[in-house]
Amino acid sequence: MRRDTLVFTLAGVVFGFVLGYMAAGWDSMPRPAAVGAQAKAAPAPAASAPARATFDPDEANALQQLAAHQPNDTNVRTELGNMYMDAQRWDEAIRWYGEALKLAPDDPDVRTDYGACYVHSGRPTQGLEQFDVVLKAKPDHRNALFNRGVALFNLGRSKEAADAWESLVKRYPDDPQIAKLRGRIDEIRSAAGAGQGAAGAR
Repeated sequence: MRRDTLVFTLAGVVFGFVLGYMAAGWDSMPRPAAVGAQAKAAPAPAASAPARATFDPDEANALQQLAAHQPNDTNVRTELGNMYMDAQRWDEAIRWYGEALKLAPDDPDVRTDYGACYVHSGRPTQGLEQFDVVLKAKPDHRNALFNRGVALFNLGRSKEAADAWESLVKRYPDDPQIAKLRGRIDEIRSAAGAGQGAAGAR
């Protein structure tokens, strides 16, 4: 993994978060829609996705040729995954991260990026599977914990997403960027409570 990346995907809009190199502020994260009998899905906020990195096809071709001649080289496959992920070419990134994981299945960073690409490409179930594999071996893996919450949120499992982020905040209480999740967690729990109240009033 080239960088420490957290991603947030909601309603077809992708937000990239790079710890230490923030592409967008945490305050631009979408908020959960209101819950209740008359609630409607909130529109995605007018925030732009992080700019795609410049993709060099010659470099990619050279790395692919190197991969063909070095079938046991994990690093070159990971680098190809990084290149395609940076360019938001998710399926190609998935292919190369998958190739790297065949050689190094226990690499938690590569597997987390692999799962993040599935989430970005609209397949949160597959992403969740990858994050769970990482967290089974490394329960404290920060990016896997965050992205597990993202996948759950995109699957409509907002309470479980809040629980996942709560665990992250508790494990990293001194991280100021992670601490900003507290507001989102509170909003999800508040919306869920409002929904239960509306259901009980019927």
